[in-house]
Amino acid sequence: MNKPRPTTTRMTGWRTTWALMAFILVNFADKTVLGLSAQPIMDDLHLTRQEFGAASAAFFTLFSLAALGVSFLTRKVRTSVLLLAMAVLWSAAQLPMLWPAAGFTTLLLTRVLLGAAEGPATPVAMHHLHGWFAQEERTLPTAVVLTGAAAGVAVAAPVLTLVIAHFGWRWAFGVVGLVGLVWAAYWMPRGTEGPHAVPTTAESTTDQPQTVPYRRILFTGTFATVAFGAFAAYWILSSSLTWIPDYLTEVAGLSLQQAGILVTAGALAGGIVLLSHGLYVRRRTTPGAGWGGGVALCVTAVAVALFALTDILWVKVVLMLGPMAFANIIMTVAQTACSRIAPTAQRGVVLGILAGVFALAGILAPWSIGRIVDTADTVADGYRTAFLATAALTAAAGLLATCFLRPERDARRLQTATTAGRPETVSP
Repeated sequence: MNKPRPTTTRMTGWRTTWALMAFILVNFADKTVLGLSAQPIMDDLHLTRQEFGAASAAFFTLFSLAALGVSFLTRKVRTSVLLLAMAVLWSAAQLPMLWPAAGFTTLLLTRVLLGAAEGPATPVAMHHLHGWFAQEERTLPTAVVLTGAAAGVAVAAPVLTLVIAHFGWRWAFGVVGLVGLVWAAYWMPRGTEGPHAVPTTAESTTDQPQTVPYRRILFTGTFATVAFGAFAAYWILSSSLTWIPDYLTEVAGLSLQQAGILVTAGALAGGIVLLSHGLYVRRRTTPGAGWGGGVALCVTAVAVALFALTDILWVKVVLMLGPMAFANIIMTVAQTACSRIAPTAQRGVVLGILAGVFALAGILAPWSIGRIVDTADTVADGYRTAFLATAALTAAAGLLATCFLRPERDARRLQTATTAGRPETVSP
């Protein structure tokens, strides 16, 4: 079989990158719909904030287990097939809410199914993506794909706000379900494996690739700190998707449309931060120690604390659109750092374990913040306490990452460092 030409491979790799960015965009639009529909859902179904928080947390009931389980499947099933199956299941989970009689129980069950289908999305997408790029080229495409998260929120916020205003919250679920089917139809004839992909068990006729015990990978300072850092960043993300629209309307006094604009702007700021970081790292000529992701988390922690303490709206807006977005950097750093320290054959599993760890924040953040707000003397006091706790968590993760995130060192210790070419730079 003739090898694909480098130019053709590069073009296909970038076409795959944009397709996977759209995949993550749909993924986060699916997540955003619940937060944007929070007030009408609570009014229509007569829910307290704690009950609504439980519905949001239900999304993550099987999220981590599915991420871990499907990551092991990447050694037996092609990632292109897994991605297609996930997209179809997303739509199957969203469309039942179009049924007028669908209530709180249906909402809970469909969120559990959606979470199970979306849990493996990021690790499988990253494993597939990294099959198209050599180690030293992965940071920028990784950042582009993860920008799909910001794009998903940025696109979903204004579009779904209009859908909710004109057609009701149920059609917001219907729209994202239909979009998932459109992506699946695009991917079906185009999803192919890259030259750096790991052959599945059925396809492999050569010696097994180098592997190391998983415990050696998981107990490195790099994995432990990026997992904790990603947990903190996902805490901010999941709590924001669930509660920021409610906070902006109930505490800051904005309309739903104004809140949607701010959520959109915040998502765009996060995307700009990711792309800027990816471009910056791509231009570096020496590998970084990995401390940049930790510093970014520390900056975010200070910003979240100030956001909680100030009553000046324009200051809150500046913080949302600026330093609070820096937490996104650790997500790119985490993906590339894990790919750096894991042997190729184990890359999908390690990325799945990473997703399983940080996804726990998706269970804890919406429920705990809803409980804090419901039990506080006022809604404003509850949100202030919740934001300060988030700042403390993020600061701890940032300090640990600054001190112990060293992917190049840990890669050498695990004997997975490349022997040719410039090592991947995973952070500033």
